[in-house]
Amino acid sequence: MSLILGLTGSIGMGKSTTTGFFREAGVPVWDADAAVHALYAKGGPAAAPIGALHPAAVRDGAIDRAALRDWIAADASALKRIEGVVHPLVGQSRADFIAAHADKPLVVVDVPLLFETGGERYVDRILVVSAPADVQRARVLARPGMTEAHFQTILSKQMPDAEKRARADHIIETLTLDQTRAAVQGLIAELTGGRNDA
Repeated sequence: MSLILGLTGSIGMGKSTTTGFFREAGVPVWDADAAVHALYAKGGPAAAPIGALHPAAVRDGAIDRAALRDWIAADASALKRIEGVVHPLVGQSRADFIAAHADKPLVVVDVPLLFETGGERYVDRILVVSAPADVQRARVLARPGMTEAHFQTILSKQMPDAEKRARADHIIETLTLDQTRAAVQGLIAELTGGRNDA
């Protein structure tokens, strides 16, 4: 039986880097964003049911994210209806992944909106990946096409970092790569009692 570690953190905090170090150490990582991407892809499990709700949202067998955004903007009920399709499929993807790695001592589930979606219900421990606000801002604004306004919009939809940290079982500060890697290795040893037969 695996210990399920929920990994979360706001935009620009270093989640991708941190999950990379878990993978490097042989720990299975389920990625919520990748799961949604697969659901939306051509022939993905979400395409047909979303298409049945709103045919314009599907193009060439895949969900058209721009059309989905337009639908959400135009119809106040759209988001709830989309979530009604997508959330159970994401949950099934996560459950299947955990079941497939049940022989591992530790499984990480990477969910950017873990707290916002009530995801703490299905994990044993929570790791919040964090960095000082000025570091976060610099990282995010360095991304192609990112603006201050868009950054602020994203932040407004995410639980404040201080609240996430207060609710975490573990916190990793992602200031340098070496420090982050060492923190990940230390946490793996702590959670598995040194047993990582991944």
